[in-house]
This record gives sequence, C-alpha cells and structure tokens, in this order.
Amino acid sequence: MHDAPGSAPATGAPTATPEAAAPADAALAASLAAGAGELLLAIRTELGFADSRALKTAGDLRANDFLLGRVAAERPGDAVLSEEGKDEAGRVGTERLDADRVWIMDPLDGTREYAEEGRDDWAVHVALWQRGLGLTAAAVALPAQGVTLRTDRAYPVPAAAPAKPRIAVSRTRPPAQALAAEAALGAELVPMGSAGAKVMAVVAGTVDAYVHAGGQFEWDSAAPVAVALASGWHATRIDGAPLRYNQADPYLPDLLVCRPDLAEPLLGAVNGH
Repeated sequence: MHDAPGSAPATGAPTATPEAAAPADAALAASLAAGAGELLLAIRTELGFADSRALKTAGDLRANDFLLGRVAAERPGDAVLSEEGKDEAGRVGTERLDADRVWIMDPLDGTREYAEEGRDDWAVHVALWQRGLGLTAAAVALPAQGVTLRTDRAYPVPAAAPAKPRIAVSRTRPPAQALAAEAALGAELVPMGSAGAKVMAVVAGTVDAYVHAGGQFEWDSAAPVAVALASGWHATRIDGAPLRYNQADPYLPDLLVCRPDLAEPLLGAVNGH
C-alpha cells in the first residue's frame, strides 16, 4: 500500500508544540492506517469469504488491536476513541474528555464491503484531535485500492464545476436529503460503500459530493473530514453547522462533504430552501 503521493512514515514522540508536531502526527496517522489496511488484506486472504461474520469479526478486532498497540507504543500519553472500544451496552469511555490529544479511529469502516469478495470501497480511519485545535492530523487508507490519503498531502478541488453533480450515497439507504438534492439540482446519485470511501471519492474527484443523514459516530467521519478540510473541500453537518469531535456523546448523525462551489446549492436543496 502506498501514500498518495508516497513518503516514508515518521515515528517517535511528538515535538513540543502542536505546529511542530503536526507533520510527525500526520505521518504516524498514515503509517497506522496503512499498516492496519495491510493487516486487513492479509486477514481476507487468510480466512476467505465463505464465513462473512467470522471475517468481519476478525478484521474489526485484529485491526483495532494493531492500532491500539501502535498508539500505546508511539504516543503513550494520548487517549483513544475507537469504534471497537464500546462496552456491551454500546457506550464509550469518557476518560478521553480530559485528554489534550485523542486519536479517533475506525479500524474497519465498511465491514459489509470488506466481507464481499472483489469490493474495494472500505477503509481504515485514523485522526488526531487536539484540545483547542480540533482535528490536526489524519489519514484514510483504502487498502483494496492500494492508497492512503492524508492531511499533509494536497488533493485540490478540480477547477471545472460539474454540469450534473454526482453525489455519493449509501448503497442501501440513500437519505431523503440526497433525493431532494437529486431533484433540485439534477444530480446523479452514486451508490457506494463505506463513509471513508465516499468522502475520499469526493477528494479524488470521482464524485462531487457526499450527503449522509442516516446516523454515524465520530469515528465514521473524523479522519475523512480532516483529509477533506485540509485540501479546501467543504465539510459540515447537513444544516451547515460545524462538525465537532471528542464530544461526550460521539453520535454525529449527518454529514455533507462537497466542492466548495456546491456547498450553498446543496445546503439549500437538502434543507428545502
């Protein structure tokens, strides 16, 4: 797996200031996401696709253990918010709320797609939140596509505005807001897998927007949003409000990522204006 574009990942303790630490943190995020992605590909090969439940479970747990181990070794003072850190009641710990640095991670975004042979629209998310700064470093690995996108690389918005916007949506549950945008803007809806794959499709220019309103958590969007924002793409709640992370309740149910020049018409369409 390679970065887009490539560079050697850096490891080691963060430097004294957030500004100085950012390059090292971004490189670590990319190394973590790519490493977990390589492990997930190996698990796919090891277990095959005959038992999808076993493959999903093994992928989730082993990728999570890999990421937790790397963070503990390389950033021992940092806290973690991970999808796989929930207890039996579905709750996540609150110790992170007192931390100045929190890694927000989804070890396997798109378990359904991961367990389907031939699909490549699943991802690994790794983001760093810092108190007073928000999301400061992140990477999204698309392991089956062999690419990792990261906040310290530029993915500029294409200059030409689309005549017919392409909007990434859920494969099974396109939200009413996306259907409203389809009707109002003459858009084309593009079904796709994981949230990370959808946002990275926007950043790569494969689609022009991603509209989601079916319920998500912070780990579903933190890393993809950070990568998008770092290159100047629009990313907000579907009502235009800012996305906030490391909250006591990590539920963050809706998301709009798009070209900046589409933000106003899309926000109007999805909110009935």
